[in-house]
Amino acid sequence: MKLFHTSDWHIGRTLYGRKRYEEFEAFLTWLAEMIQRNEIDALLVAGDIFDTSAPSNRAQELYYRFLWKVAASSCRHVIIVAGNHDSPSFLNAPKELLKALDVHVIGSTSESLEDEVLVLRNEQDVSELIVCAVPYLRDKDIRVAEAGESVEDKERKLLAGIRDHYAAIAALAEQKRMELGVDIPIIATGHLFAAGGQTIEGDGVRDLYVGSLAHVSAGIFPAFSYLALGHLHVPQKVNGSEIIRYSGSPLPMGFGEARQQKSVCQVEFHSTAASVQLIDVPVFQKLERIKGDWGSISTQIRKLSETASQAWLEVIYEGEEVIGDLRERLEIAITGTQMEILRVKNIHIMDRVLGKIHEEETLDDLSVNDVFERCLTVHEVPEDQRPELLRAYQEALSSLYEDDMQAE
Repeated sequence: MKLFHTSDWHIGRTLYGRKRYEEFEAFLTWLAEMIQRNEIDALLVAGDIFDTSAPSNRAQELYYRFLWKVAASSCRHVIIVAGNHDSPSFLNAPKELLKALDVHVIGSTSESLEDEVLVLRNEQDVSELIVCAVPYLRDKDIRVAEAGESVEDKERKLLAGIRDHYAAIAALAEQKRMELGVDIPIIATGHLFAAGGQTIEGDGVRDLYVGSLAHVSAGIFPAFSYLALGHLHVPQKVNGSEIIRYSGSPLPMGFGEARQQKSVCQVEFHSTAASVQLIDVPVFQKLERIKGDWGSISTQIRKLSETASQAWLEVIYEGEEVIGDLRERLEIAITGTQMEILRVKNIHIMDRVLGKIHEEETLDDLSVNDVFERCLTVHEVPEDQRPELLRAYQEALSSLYEDDMQAE
C-alpha cells in the first residue's frame, strides 16, 4: 500500500499581516489531486493542521472541504493527530462524525491507549496497516508534577513519560498484529522536536518542553516500520534514517524558507518494509528575500520585474548610507510591477534605535528567551541566579502555550 505523510499546514497563518488563504486552498487542492493521481491508500497528517486554537471560518471551510474531497477519492484512510498549535477539543469535536468518512482524528491522549492504536482495513475488510496515532504529548499527559522537584527531575520525568508512552503503544500494536496473525506494517506518528533537527529563522517553531528535553532523542522510539513526524518545517531525516522523517511544512512559513523545496513523503510498503519518495510541492506564492545596499537592492528588484515576478518581498537594507525614506524608495521601485513588499528591515537605523549587541541583529531576530536574558542583564541580575530564573521563565511560557492551545 502507499501513503502520504504531511504535517504543519498551519491553515490560517498570516505573513506580516498578509492573509494566505489562496495558498492554503491551492495546496489542499493539489494534495487531493496527487492523492488521486498516485493512488494513495492512506493520508497521515502529523499535527499543526491549524495555526491557532480558534481557526477562522475560512480556515475551517478549507479543512472540511479537503476532507470531503479525499473521502470521495481512492484514499481509504485519513489519520490526523493534533500538534502543539491545535486545540485538542476543537479537532476532537467532530471525530465521531468523521469516522463515517474513514477519517480518524486523535486530538489528545486519553485514559485508554486503545484509542491511539488504529487497525485499518481494506475494501475486503482485511487488515492492512496498524497506526500508532500519537498526538503532541503535553507536559500534563506524560508526567505528574510533585512539590519540591528539581528541574532535572522534571526533565527526567518528561523523557521517561515520552519513552513509556511510545513503548506501551508499540507493545499494544504488536499484540494486535499477533492476534490478527498477519504480517502488516506498524507505523507511528509524533509531534515533537527531535535532537539535531534543523530549523529555519522566522519559521515560528517553538521549543515544546522545558530544558534539554526541548529536543527529544530519536533513541526513545521503538522500531516502527515508519515514523511520521511533525513540528519542524524543514523536510528531513532523523539521524539519517530513511524511515524516521519530518515531512516539513508544505508552504514556506517565513522568508527564511523562501528558497526551500517543500515536499510530502510518499511511503510505499512491500510487506513491512518501507520505501520513501519525496513529492515536491509546487510554489503557490513566490517569496523573495532581497539584501544589500541601495544599489544592490534596486538592481535585484529590476531583474525580478523583468521576469514579470509576482513575488512577495522582504527587503533588508544593509548599506552604510542613512536612508530615511527607504520604504518610499522601494514603493517607487516596484511601481508598475505585480510585486508586493511585505517587510522592510533598515539595519542601519534599527541599529541606532535598538543599540544592537551583535552584528546584523534586530528585535525581530530575538527570541523570547533572548529578550528575557537581556532584561536580566539590564537589571544586573547576578550570573549565578540567572539559570534558575531562565528555567522558571521557560516553564511559565510552556504552561502559557498549553493553556492557550486548550482554550475553548
